[in-house]
Amino acid sequence: MGPVSAFVENNYKHFNAAALLDAAKGYKSHIESNKKMMITLAGAMSTAELGISLAQMIREDKVSIISCTGANLEEDIMNLVAYNSYKRIPGYRDLSPEDEQQLLMNGFNRVTDTCIPEEEAFRKLQSHLIKHWTKAQKENNRLFPHEFMYQMLLSGELEQHYEADPANSWMLAAAQKNLPIIVPGWEDSTIGNIFASYCLKGELEPAVMKNGIEYMMWLANWYKNNSGTEGIGLFQIGGGIAGDFPICVVPMLSQDMEEKDIPLWSYFCQISDSTTSFGSYSGAVPNEKITWGKLGVDTPRFIVESDASIVAPLIFAYVLGH
Repeated sequence: MGPVSAFVENNYKHFNAAALLDAAKGYKSHIESNKKMMITLAGAMSTAELGISLAQMIREDKVSIISCTGANLEEDIMNLVAYNSYKRIPGYRDLSPEDEQQLLMNGFNRVTDTCIPEEEAFRKLQSHLIKHWTKAQKENNRLFPHEFMYQMLLSGELEQHYEADPANSWMLAAAQKNLPIIVPGWEDSTIGNIFASYCLKGELEPAVMKNGIEYMMWLANWYKNNSGTEGIGLFQIGGGIAGDFPICVVPMLSQDMEEKDIPLWSYFCQISDSTTSFGSYSGAVPNEKITWGKLGVDTPRFIVESDASIVAPLIFAYVLGH
């Protein structure tokens, strides 16, 4: 046990700290039992540079599959190729509407305290991806969004643009492992919007990009082939579609497909600061998922009500033995 893990063991004994430690121990026990784990990424975790710890988790086979938003898929690569042009604003709460407008005029899109440079990040990826999209269309080929990203990363064409340490890119680590990725609602991302713009202009056909239903069909087969008799674990960072989409594969198989002996998810942890009210899915306590046929009465269940940019690296450090 390394110093970070020892610190967590010695100090995190109550409240959300204890929940963090319990979840970390549960994660470690799960994978040591040779069961697989899915990590889901919502929010702006790539811009929060979660890749510093997540990339190592991927390299050490502590995660078997990832579900993420389109934003997290692209923003890790943007951070890799445009790191020096990012702008941090610690006093973002004090910005006036006029200050925000000035950021836009200067080519910055703000995510909390971090501004993503449009020209150096979005447009740089666009200039590379359009070549892969066009080639796929000419060859009558169809790929998932993450597969196009993998193509681009593994080709080496971006290496000339690297500004951040490539060891801290979780997407590069995933591409090198050919890690399965699910990207529900990919259209709701900047690169997704850019792809749609090419389709609107008649330069690309929408069918070049495989869609969400095809992701669900792929995931259904993957779950059946990898869950054994005890199921897969699900470690959910944030809420929303990144977690809701994949967790539904179990009741879909057992209830809608009427397949027998589909194991429930065998571990569940969510890091969230959402309020449990007003029908919020992101704020729903794990027990609610029992009623939907996603988790069982005996499934290890954890919720850490805190900031994921603080909690996730600590849990990953514990799992890695740092």
